[in-house]
Amino acid sequence: MTVRTRFAPSPTGYLHVGGARTALFSYLFARRHGGQFVLRIEDTDLERSTEESVNAILEGMTWLGLEYDEGPFYQTQRFDRYNQVIDELLDKGLAYRCDCPKERLEKLREDQMARKVKPRYDGCCRTRQVDPDKPHVIRFKNPADGVVVVDDMIRGRMPFNNAELDDLIIRRSDGSPTYNLTVVVDDADMGITHVIRGDDHINNTPRQINILRALGRDVPQYAHVPMILGDDGARLSKRHGAVGVMSYRDQGYLPEALLNYLVRLGWSHGDQEIFSLEEMVELFDIGAVNKAASAFNTDKLDWLNQHYLHHAEPSRIARLLSPHMGRLGIDPSTGPELAAVVKAQAARAKTLAELAEISAFCYQDFEAFDETSAKKHLRPVAREALERLRAAFEMMAYEDWNPDDLKRVVERVSEELEVKMGKVAQPLRVAIVGRAASPGIEETLMLVGKEATLRRIDKALTYIAERESAA
Repeated sequence: MTVRTRFAPSPTGYLHVGGARTALFSYLFARRHGGQFVLRIEDTDLERSTEESVNAILEGMTWLGLEYDEGPFYQTQRFDRYNQVIDELLDKGLAYRCDCPKERLEKLREDQMARKVKPRYDGCCRTRQVDPDKPHVIRFKNPADGVVVVDDMIRGRMPFNNAELDDLIIRRSDGSPTYNLTVVVDDADMGITHVIRGDDHINNTPRQINILRALGRDVPQYAHVPMILGDDGARLSKRHGAVGVMSYRDQGYLPEALLNYLVRLGWSHGDQEIFSLEEMVELFDIGAVNKAASAFNTDKLDWLNQHYLHHAEPSRIARLLSPHMGRLGIDPSTGPELAAVVKAQAARAKTLAELAEISAFCYQDFEAFDETSAKKHLRPVAREALERLRAAFEMMAYEDWNPDDLKRVVERVSEELEVKMGKVAQPLRVAIVGRAASPGIEETLMLVGKEATLRRIDKALTYIAERESAA
């Protein structure tokens, strides 16, 4: 048997991180077992499905690198096939027409709720002859007794009594097929062997198995993945922050970091935290996924993203960083090579957006000094060191503006003043960066360049003078 999995999102919004994790698990399972991964767009909700959402899903899959072998298939292009199956069920007496008015169904539900009985259709039209020319729905004739057993790959054996499953609607009065019918037909026609999806579908599964059996089709193996919670224990939603895959890209997360984080939400392999996509394929075991829900932890994602930023090829990070610099109004061609900035700064940032922010000083002057850093380091005692440094830097030829010679200048000034290196380097750092944190001082000077260094030291000396006069 060739393993075939599928990811089947509804295009009613962005690609949610929960959906992305489901797609990842389905992808990894297929790849590990030498199978195929299918993408299917379940767009039968005509009112809510949009082309924009379809594009967002496709863009998210591409960004994450989850390549599908077949698809995307669109359910709206398969209505003839669904109607063919519904007619087949009607002909075999496995489905029937129902014209129960809305008022009757509402009253039935109210009575059942009052009696604390699970709400379900009572089969009123099972034996009635309903005029096919009048408004009606089509219901699947669910078995009245017996048990449906779901052998879930994550949760184990889950039995469901048929007596508690109602005769669900498989075609609406407007002629459109419903989810539980379309998903069954698609999985059967596409030869899906393993269905990996969210646990919000558990109650649909026994109904879908009954339809598959009525059609004489093989039943796939199911794995219901627990939901993702926010850090407050509630289901992950917009109020917890970004939950759309592309919003993480826009914030400056790398796709490999998000994939690594998502695979660890509910699955583990010993104490290992860092996984390449190749390692995920080799090691992933759907049976090892936890039954309990997982909580989304942005701090952990930040840690992983920082790791990947630091260890990725600087030239690649530079390409990804460029638009984030542009959002700050910075043209990277006006300053040092972006790859050099990445080498110096990547370990200090959690995201590309943060990397752009802390690297802006390499390309443009800052408006004001960080107040805390300036009060601590730009004091009158630092004036002489800054003046000597400025004079030495001004005398340097542009071809000598390199880390080794710059470091020697700073060391010489600290020796002349008989103070520790930090007493010279820290005021200089604040002067040219605006804050007390940056790469090594010689690397920082190299990135800022001679002219900007002199200009910013002048600004720092003015700040010190104004502070003295104010005192």
